[in-house]
Amino acid sequence: MIQNKTKIIGITGGIGTGKSTVSKIIKERGFPVIDADLIAREVVNIGEPAYHKIVETFGKQILTGDKSIDRKKLGNIVFGDANSRFTLNSIIHPLIYSRIKEEILHYSKSSNVVFIDIPLLIEEKENLAKEGISFDEIWLVYADPEIQLSRIIERDKTDYKSAMRRIKAQMHIIDKLKYANFVINNTGNVEELISKVNKALEAF
Repeated sequence: MIQNKTKIIGITGGIGTGKSTVSKIIKERGFPVIDADLIAREVVNIGEPAYHKIVETFGKQILTGDKSIDRKKLGNIVFGDANSRFTLNSIIHPLIYSRIKEEILHYSKSSNVVFIDIPLLIEEKENLAKEGISFDEIWLVYADPEIQLSRIIERDKTDYKSAMRRIKAQMHIIDKLKYANFVINNTGNVEELISKVNKALEAF
């Protein structure tokens, strides 16, 4: 387990709740934020070990013209099939966890608090703990399911069925509430969200 005096705060939420926006606001306030989604994209770049395993497992049909992995095509496969999702996670999660630990150690040299933005933090909490990544607090970004749905459709230019499939692939946002130390309700506009995050940071 990572042993230091740095406080580790996990930021999580459901797809379409605005978690990435919250992380951006926190980062703009000068706090270090480790982005698990960004790491997930980096570990599947062309030439990386995970890239080859993913192509071998899911086939070349998931590749774009430049041979990089088409995240939307891969997402359509794994969000629609639990076994495929488990297989993908078993390939990339160990690599993501390793990178997260490296970044925690890096930031802990200069900061007494590090935020980690992890979409599936609650679902993967036990596995994260096994890898030595534990959290002092969990901040949950919440939005009503109807708002989640509309945001996904608008953001990803997708249809209702595909958006619902992505939501259902995750733990229901209501069920995540009981795991949170702090909830940021993002059912309003961006200005309201900024105000709520700033108040949370000031209180913290």
